[in-house]
Amino acid sequence: MGTTQLESVPEPKYWHLKTVLTEALDSEFSVGEILPNERDLAARFGVARATLRQALEQLELEGRLQRRRGVGTTVAPPRMGVSVGSEQHAWPGGPDDAWHAVDCRLEVPPAALAEPLVTGSDEAVHVVRRSRVSRGQPVASELLYVPAASVPDLSGIDAPSGAARARAVLRELQHLELERQENAVELGSAGAAEARELDRLPGAPVLVVTTSYIARGRTAALSVATYRADTCRLTFGDAGGVEIHHGPERQAS
Repeated sequence: MGTTQLESVPEPKYWHLKTVLTEALDSEFSVGEILPNERDLAARFGVARATLRQALEQLELEGRLQRRRGVGTTVAPPRMGVSVGSEQHAWPGGPDDAWHAVDCRLEVPPAALAEPLVTGSDEAVHVVRRSRVSRGQPVASELLYVPAASVPDLSGIDAPSGAARARAVLRELQHLELERQENAVELGSAGAAEARELDRLPGAPVLVVTTSYIARGRTAALSVATYRADTCRLTFGDAGGVEIHHGPERQAS
């Protein structure tokens, strides 16, 4: 059988510009320094602003730049280690959990989540909102969907919403025997709410980690956690757990 020669594809202009910009970041700029505006950068490198934006978006995705509302484009600091998942499966809200409860409300979940949660299309569930901060910076936000059947004793809790209600839901989950966790990771873009919580611009790259907590043969809770993809690196452990790191170190923080 003969072989097929692949045509040589020229390097895109924005990709070459990304390489040039990387060298400039290493030699001319320090961490946290604000880059010149797009017009000045495009003029300096003799490219169209559309080409420049493509290069900047790629550098943001690689964690070299950060674009923040009201600040502009800055040189990103070194990455921080943040772990997701572990070999020891556990309910959210346990003693080693790094998340902080923010709020809890009764809401109808998105249609795509109603089926795995085994709820009716108009059945409200407890939606726990949590945040995660590392070294003073927001790194992730989470929505944890918990059907009422998973926390039947919650009716005795007076707080109708807020952090106290969220902590009560998490405590009640601990009473169930967790059988296993199922994780899925997807690349996405931040919506308005996620961007606000993560201090990023809408459309910024994010990693969406969906975790199903299985108990009594069904999904007892479902977590949708949104991580900043501009600083994340994924590794997969032998036990199938997912870890997200913000730096060259391999140990979880």
